[in-house]
Amino acid sequence: MDQTEKLIIDIIDQHRDEVIEFARDIYTHAELGYKEFRTSQKFVNKMKELGLHTETGFAITGVKAYLNEEKKENASLALLGELDALRIPEHAYVNSETDAAHCCGHHAQMAGIFGAALALTVPEIAEKLGGQVVFFATPAEEYGEIEFKNQLREQGKIRYGGGKCELIRTGAFDDIDLCLAHHIQPGDEIQVGSGTGNGFVSKVIRYLGKAAHAAGAPDKGVNALSAASLGLQALGLNRETFRDEDCVRVHPIITKGGNLVNVIPDEIVIETLVRAKTIEAFTDAAKKTDRSFQAGAVAMGAKVEITTLPGYLPTLAEQALPELKRAAELAAPEVPVREAAGHSGGSTDVGDVQHLMPVYTFHTGGVKGGLHQINFEVTNEEEAYIDTAKMFALAAYGLLKEKAARSKELVKNYKPVFKDSAEYTKFMEQFDSKEVLD
Repeated sequence: MDQTEKLIIDIIDQHRDEVIEFARDIYTHAELGYKEFRTSQKFVNKMKELGLHTETGFAITGVKAYLNEEKKENASLALLGELDALRIPEHAYVNSETDAAHCCGHHAQMAGIFGAALALTVPEIAEKLGGQVVFFATPAEEYGEIEFKNQLREQGKIRYGGGKCELIRTGAFDDIDLCLAHHIQPGDEIQVGSGTGNGFVSKVIRYLGKAAHAAGAPDKGVNALSAASLGLQALGLNRETFRDEDCVRVHPIITKGGNLVNVIPDEIVIETLVRAKTIEAFTDAAKKTDRSFQAGAVAMGAKVEITTLPGYLPTLAEQALPELKRAAELAAPEVPVREAAGHSGGSTDVGDVQHLMPVYTFHTGGVKGGLHQINFEVTNEEEAYIDTAKMFALAAYGLLKEKAARSKELVKNYKPVFKDSAEYTKFMEQFDSKEVLD
C-alpha cells in the first residue's frame, strides 16, 4: 500500500459515520425512476459542499460533479451511481410517499460515490490523479412504470425509458472515456468483473373492447379482458419455441383490469419486458409476443394497440480489472474476492454504456434476502457502504495515477460496438414503434 492508498482508506474511515448516515437517509427516502428529486438534490448538496463544479438536469434528475476538469484531456473517468428504487410497498423501509424501496441497493452505490468523493477531493490526493473524475448520479435504472415514462415521452422530457440510455442519447456520456460501476449482492464477499446479461425491449399492450352490462347484456359488449386472457395464453404456448440457450424471459403484468365488476371491461392494459441474451433473440421473442396479443384481439373482436420501446442492450462479459482486485484487497482484506462469470437473466443499462466505452464492475456484500424482494435487508453497513466507497476511490486512483497511463491503455485497447452516441441512438430507434390492430 502506498501513501496515497493509505490516505484514501484513512479519510473514508474518518468519515465513516457521515457516509453511513448518507446511505441510511437515501435508503429510507426511496424514489422511483425519473422522480428521484430528493435523492438527486441531496447528492448535489454534498458535491457542492466538497467544492465541486456540479451540473444538474441530465435526463431530468441526473447529476454530474467534476474533479480535475483541467486534466480531462488525459482521461475522464466516471464513477456511476444509480438514484432510483423499486415499487415494493410491503418492504420494511418503504417510503410511504412514493411506495418505493431500495431493494436493489442503489443507495449503497450513491453512498460509495459520496465516500469516494470525500477522499478524492482532498488536495494531496486529487493532485496525484492524472485525469478527470466525474461523480455521476444516474436516474431510472430500474425499468418500470412504462405508462408513466410514455407520458414523459409525450411531453418531450425523455425518449428512452432507461436512464443511461437517455443519458447516452443526449450526449451526457460524450465527455467520459471509461467508467466504474457497482452493485450490491447478498452474502459477504466481493465480486469483480461481470458476466453477460439479458437485453430487452419493453411493451405496453392496450386492448379496447366495448362496455355493456355484465349480467343484463353481455352480448352487447366486447370483453377486452377476455381478449387479454387469450393473448396471455397464446404467449404461454409460445414459450416452448424459445431456445434454452437464448435465456428468453417475458413477464407481463396487468396494470388496468377493468373498472366495475358489473361492466364488461372495455380497456385492459398490460406491461411487459421481452428479454433475451442477444439482440436477435429478444427481437424474435418480441415478434412472437406481438402475434400472441394480436391473436387475442382477433378472437374476441377487440382492438389492440402495441407500443414497443427500446429497452437495454445485452450486458457484455468483462474481465476482472486488476485495479479493482487490488482495491478489494486493500479495502477489505478479510473479505473473499471472486471473479464474475456466467450469464444473468436480468438486465441493466450499464450494458448500453459498455457498447460505447469500457465499464468495470464490482459487487460488494453486506445484505441478505433477495434482490427486488421484500426480504431484502442490509446486514453489514461496513461492507455495503464503506467497502464500496474505498473500492471506488482506490480503483479511481489506480486508474488515474501516473498521468492516467492505465486509463489511456484501457481506452486505446477497447473495441466499442458503436463509435459514438449518435450511432447508438440510430440503432436503438429501430425498436421504437406502435402497431394497431383494429
